Amino acid sequence: MSDPGGWQGEIRQYPEEYSHLYLAIDGRLAAVICIEDPLREEAKASVEALRGAGISKIVMMTGDSERTAAAIARRVGVDEYYSEVLPEDKARFVEEEKAKGHKVIMIGDGINDAPVLSRADIGIAMGALGSDAAIEAADIVLMDDDPLKISKAIHISRKCIHIVYENIYFAIGIKVLFLLL
Repeated sequence: MSDPGGWQGEIRQYPEEYSHLYLAIDGRLAAVICIEDPLREEAKASVEALRGAGISKIVMMTGDSERTAAAIARRVGVDEYYSEVLPEDKARFVEEEKAKGHKVIMIGDGINDAPVLSRADIGIAMGALGSDAAIEAADIVLMDDDPLKISKAIHISRKCIHIVYENIYFAIGIKVLFLLL
């Protein structure tokens, strides 16, 4: 499509957080439709809660455009973001991070997230809005769609592991004591 009226410069004025659809008639820009996928109120707090839970690197991967992804990433405070990502790109990213020796937690809810949820060290599906495929592939399913519960789930799982180790050490200690007696 040609740019006789300089419409490409005009496009930059539209809000970054929207996805844009362009309508051209006879090669001329006729309309721009801005589609908003509103950012959840608790998104930034969720990222901060994950940091508080000891997650050292938070990455956002989205199929949204670069402009939209950059605006959202700035607002929520992730360490890295990737835009216009396909499911196979997510899978490749997870495999690369695991090859580097990193533990990978993947959070998703869509049918396209299912293969990646199963490849991650820990896959977490958002159950209330999640697809059946994502729920089936995940290791953990949160039964509502509150992302703040992810950090709570991490805290609960760490507490459970701590209790398991305490019980093992206690059982071994008792057995050693009885053997010595």
